[in-house]
Amino acid sequence: MPKPAKAQAPQPENPQQLILDGAVVNNEWHLIPSDESAADLSAATLASGRLMLPLAVWQELRGELTDRKSEIGVWLDSDETADLLGEAACELPLIAVHFPAFADGRGFTTGRLLRERYGFAGELRAIGNFMRDQLSYLSRCGFNAFAYQGDQSLEELLKSLRDFSQSYQAAVDQPEPLFRRRGLA
Repeated sequence: MPKPAKAQAPQPENPQQLILDGAVVNNEWHLIPSDESAADLSAATLASGRLMLPLAVWQELRGELTDRKSEIGVWLDSDETADLLGEAACELPLIAVHFPAFADGRGFTTGRLLRERYGFAGELRAIGNFMRDQLSYLSRCGFNAFAYQGDQSLEELLKSLRDFSQSYQAAVDQPEPLFRRRGLA
């Protein structure tokens, strides 16, 4: 029996504004979708300016883009892990992680691994279909930028970053658990 065709994952949008470091700002990066046209890209045909390339395109063109390091970022799809970037993550000014559906939590792990295992210190952007309720948790996993695709205003979403005043667990944003911060250990 033949395998069913793999459904094409929705491509992330690239909104005009986003939340970056707790403020609403204009989006200065252009997202290149990972479709058939991306396969035809070369370093010579890339537009000027700041670009977020799909991982496969970046891997193919990486050697040719060394003079554009400050304006080339990478976006990872939900089935692409932080290990695929590895130590090279530190060379990038921006890494975006695609959430094709709010129920797909793989991006949370990817963000945390990029920050904690690979030492990524640049802009870590959540793109795609995450929910307002997830912003606080995304932040705890190291995300500092949010390209939201929903209907709510970004100003309203900013409030979600302050949903919780304390957290019990250790995370990227607070490496000490609450009991240690209170001197109970």
